[in-house]
Amino acid sequence: MNMQESIFKSYDIRGIYPGEFDAEAAYKIARATVICTKANVVVVGRDMRASSPEIAAAVIRGITDQGADVIDIGLASTPLFYFAVADYDLHDAGMMVTASHNPKEYNGLKIVYGDGRGIGLESGLAAIRDLAMAGDFSDVPRGTVVESDVRAEYIAKLFAFVPKESITPLKVVVDAGNGMGGLLTADIFGNLPCELTPIFLDLDGTFPNHEPNPIKEANLADLKKKVLEIGADLGVAYDGDADRVGFIDSRGAMVRGDIVAILLAKEILRVSQGALVLGDVRVTTAMKEEVVAAGGRFEFCKVGHANIKKQMKEGGAAFAGELSAHYYFNDFPGIESGDLTMLYVLAAIRPRAHGRETISASGKPLHDLVAEYLRYFHSGEINFTVADKEKIIQAAEEKYVASAVSVLKLDGLRVDFSDWWFSLRASNTEPLLRLNLEATTKELMEEKKQELTNLIKKI
Repeated sequence: MNMQESIFKSYDIRGIYPGEFDAEAAYKIARATVICTKANVVVVGRDMRASSPEIAAAVIRGITDQGADVIDIGLASTPLFYFAVADYDLHDAGMMVTASHNPKEYNGLKIVYGDGRGIGLESGLAAIRDLAMAGDFSDVPRGTVVESDVRAEYIAKLFAFVPKESITPLKVVVDAGNGMGGLLTADIFGNLPCELTPIFLDLDGTFPNHEPNPIKEANLADLKKKVLEIGADLGVAYDGDADRVGFIDSRGAMVRGDIVAILLAKEILRVSQGALVLGDVRVTTAMKEEVVAAGGRFEFCKVGHANIKKQMKEGGAAFAGELSAHYYFNDFPGIESGDLTMLYVLAAIRPRAHGRETISASGKPLHDLVAEYLRYFHSGEINFTVADKEKIIQAAEEKYVASAVSVLKLDGLRVDFSDWWFSLRASNTEPLLRLNLEATTKELMEEKKQELTNLIKKI
C-alpha cells in the first residue's frame, strides 16, 4: 500500500484499515520512529480492535528491524500504556496501537517520547511521517522483544494518589463501551468499598452496543437508564482506549468535561498550593474563576494531548483539563488517566441516603457538588463543515475584536467580552470548524450562537 499522508493527524495517526492504514504502513512508521527519537527501547501496547494484533506485530517487527528493543505490554488501555512508558527511566519512546473512540473500521498509532509527552506534527511526527513515506531504511542488527505486565503496578500507582480509604461506599455503574476501559475495571473496584454494576466491559473491537465516545449524549443512554434504574450515585463512561472518561450524576444527567475539570483542579490545588492549572480554549469561565479562588494560577492551552503535555512540561503545570473529558496529572507523571480521574471523583462525592441509612450526611452527591460551577450557559461544541476555515475565522475576528475585552490566538480564535465569549478553531482531524461559546444568560448565549452561525454559513 502507498502510505497516505492524510493518516498523520495533529496528535496521532489514524485511518481506515486496511484501505488507509495497514501493517505495512505501521512497520515503516515504527522504523521511522526509532530513527527520529533515537530510541534504544520502545514500549508497545495495543487495544482490542480486530486489526490490532496484526498492526502491533508489524510495529514490533519495525522497531526491532531498526535495532531497538521492545517492551511488549500486550493488551492495554492508553493510560496503562502511558504509565508503562513514562513511569520508568528505561524507555525512550512508546507506540500504542489504537484509534481511540473511532468506529471499528479504523486503527492507528499514538506515539510518545520516553517521558510520556505526545509526538504530534509540531513535535516530531512530521519528521516521522516524511521518513516513513520515503521508506528508505538500512539494515542494522535486530533488537529484542521482552513481554511485560504492568497492570498491578499501575493499579498500585492509582491508589497511591487516591487512597482506598478516601472513598466511601457508593453504587457505581461503569460502561466501558466494549473498549479498553473494561480491562481493569473489575480489578480497580475489587479494592473499593463500592457496589459495581458493569455494562459492556467485554473487550470487543466491533463495538456492538454503542460508539465508545463518552461526550456524545446518544452513547450514554444505557448508562443513564441503569443509573436511574438502580439508584446509583454515579455513572462512569470510558472511551475506546480509556484515556477519556465521562460522568453521569445520580439524576441521570451528564456532567460536562470542563465542569469535572474544575472539581479535579480544586482537588489538585489542595495538595499543590499555588500551582498552575491549564484549561483548553473551550472551557467555561468558571474554571479560571475557581482555580484563582482556590489560590492557583490559570492559563489557556491548545487542544490535544501532544500540545498540552508540552505546555504542561514547559510551564510546570500541575493539572490540565479539556472540554472533551481528557484530564492530565503532572505527578502521574504528566499523563491522562480515565481511571485516576474516576477515583478522584469517587473520593470527592458522597452517597445519598440509601433506604433508611445515610452514609455521609455531611457529604454531597455529584450534582450538588458541581451545581455552583454551572453559573454560565455554554453552547457545547458545534461543528460546521466549511470550505475555507481560515477565511471564516478571519471574518469573525474582523467583526468582533474591536469591542472585545481580550483576544487569544493560541488555538484558532477566542474572543472574550464582559458577558460572553466564543472560540472558533479548525479541527485538527476532520474538515470541520468548531464553535464554542458561553454567556451569562441563556438568552444571550442563544442570541450569539445564532449570530455566529449566520456568519459562518454566509461565508
